[in-house]
Amino acid sequence: MITVKDTVHDHIEIDGVAADLLDTPAVQRLRHVKQLGTVQLVYPSANHTRFEHSLGVYHLASRALDHLGIDGVQADRIEAAAMLHDVGHGPFSHNLEALTHRRTGKYHDDVDELLATGAVGEVLRDHGLDPERIAGLVAGEGTYGQLVSGELDVDRMDYLVRDAYHTGVPYGTIDTERFVRELTFTTLADGADDVDGDANGGDGSFDDRSGDGPTLVLDEGNVQTAESLLLARALMNPVVYTHPVARISKAMLRRAASDLLDSTATTASALRRMDDHDFLAAIRDCPATADLSRRYDERDLYKRAVWAEHGDVPDRVRDASHEGEVAIEREIAAAAGVDRDHVLVDVPPEPTMRESTARVTVNGEVRRLERQSPLVSALRTAQRNQWRFGVYAPEPATDRVGRAAADVLGLDPDALVTEVRQAMPTTLDEF
Repeated sequence: MITVKDTVHDHIEIDGVAADLLDTPAVQRLRHVKQLGTVQLVYPSANHTRFEHSLGVYHLASRALDHLGIDGVQADRIEAAAMLHDVGHGPFSHNLEALTHRRTGKYHDDVDELLATGAVGEVLRDHGLDPERIAGLVAGEGTYGQLVSGELDVDRMDYLVRDAYHTGVPYGTIDTERFVRELTFTTLADGADDVDGDANGGDGSFDDRSGDGPTLVLDEGNVQTAESLLLARALMNPVVYTHPVARISKAMLRRAASDLLDSTATTASALRRMDDHDFLAAIRDCPATADLSRRYDERDLYKRAVWAEHGDVPDRVRDASHEGEVAIEREIAAAAGVDRDHVLVDVPPEPTMRESTARVTVNGEVRRLERQSPLVSALRTAQRNQWRFGVYAPEPATDRVGRAAADVLGLDPDALVTEVRQAMPTTLDEF
């Protein structure tokens, strides 16, 4: 058994297949992939990595298994999946995932090949585990995949608390001990959202690979427990995950990654297996990305030329494909009389709240949280109000690019006057 001192969960005890996976290259690589990507440019202490997060997810998964009474080979599978759930991440975590997916067709949880080969595959097979089945759990497949990747998964339980701790932001605090203690599996009637159900301790008597097994829910009296997860994510989102500086720096690194692939022999598959240091070294050495690399290294970031609310942005812009965003950048650059490299368009995805579909038990019935909690509607409204469309440019060109963007995209100048025309800084409390 290995004991690790963790900043969030205190002492984590690791044994079995998870202990043997710990020192495989695929897991050790996560020491060099930051959990929050570029958020350290906002919160200097946010330097925690996917490695320590993986330990935390393993720890919470083990606690949940103890509570649910799941042991034996089924527990080994879930603990292995928890330890390996992030090995598919590329450099700077989610930041480059859309780019690599466009070119490889793979997301970070598409890990079949990674788990089947090399040291990880050897460890899994030595413990009598099928790598393909573990990969399915990582992707959230089957009954027990819900524990690793689902609405009530141990992944988000760890990252919310860990991100709050390392940024110093108090909003991500949730009671992880209560969460894992109140989880249970319930068999739902076909096609029903709100039904009576019998708790299932998860003894493995059903085929957990199918989508027809028991559903992971929070036991009776835990509506507020589920709401706390929802609230923590909603509060962390604008303050940490979509902070303007983080978004600008991420957009700059996305452009650098795209230019690196277009101007060198580097492939998207190779990019996926880089860690943060590999990627930064690659863009420093590439003439096409040297300026963006210097700007990132020196925190000489682009500034906001447009920072527009959801209702002020035309549908054609919000719904634009990647190719459409590139065309918009070129059109704005031409109208502003600047190089296309000096215009970055940043269209965030439409607001979503996956946690709202989590199921809770109320008066013996299993109900979706969104149908039980009045908070869901309010938080969805808040998410929409926090959504911002960004156009970024080097500081000397921000006013010119902002004016051009407003004209090209048909944005209401009155809605942008304080943020574009006068280039005034904005703060969260203004939103």
